[in-house]
Amino acid sequence: MSGDAHAHAHAHADGNDDVEFGASHAHDGLKPHRHERLYGPGSFAKRRKGSTVRGQTFADRAYTVGIGGPVGTGKTALALALCRALRDAYDVTCVTNDIFTKEDGEFLIANDALGDANRIRAVETGGCPHAAIREDISSNLNAVEELTAAYPNCDLCLMESGGDNLAANYSRELADYIVYVIDVCGGDKIPRKGGPGVTQADLLVVNKCELADAVGASLDVMERDAKIQREDGPVVMAQVKKGVGVREIARHILADWSERTGRAEKPF
Repeated sequence: MSGDAHAHAHAHADGNDDVEFGASHAHDGLKPHRHERLYGPGSFAKRRKGSTVRGQTFADRAYTVGIGGPVGTGKTALALALCRALRDAYDVTCVTNDIFTKEDGEFLIANDALGDANRIRAVETGGCPHAAIREDISSNLNAVEELTAAYPNCDLCLMESGGDNLAANYSRELADYIVYVIDVCGGDKIPRKGGPGVTQADLLVVNKCELADAVGASLDVMERDAKIQREDGPVVMAQVKKGVGVREIARHILADWSERTGRAEKPF
């Protein structure tokens, strides 16, 4: 399917009933696009589930896990940890996003995330990374489709977005399962600020918990507020660099993968 076939304007029903679109504008590397104006933080209970584009199957576009979150929260570290945790039991590919470089993809390749460097594709999004995962998903969708065609036995594709703000989240036509990563270094107020990533991601990860004392953040407050904002949706308190919480995150992903694909989970 060509990139032109993927051009579309979303009318998302992600728990925000009143959605308007702002004025059209463009950034380097992206087509002109409009951003949704959101009038509330969204609802976990009312979130959409993943759906493939125009009747695609997972043979066309592999089951895709979208990893999102602000700059520096540990998205790339989580992508690397999940690649290492799953690669022996599952057939995995990966797509990374950066605004003007291929830095994160090169990092995963340099750290032998999947063994075969061709399993990793780096997408340069231009200056508006959230548009590339939501309003204009064509470049990322093309990358996943190409990887699926190259690796037809692919079980799942891990996609890391470029770092962005709390309003950024994946289109459900691109990501079947969304993991949103925040960290303690932004302060313990972050979960209660909400935003679509915090409230509507299938899984919220609070990362770098080992640094909480150093930055004066309360883990109890963060976990409490996250559960309130997410209407008791799942939250994992993690230390990804130390491996803490990674297998729990993987188990959440694989439970949904099994349900969506109808395939049994494999030990990993």
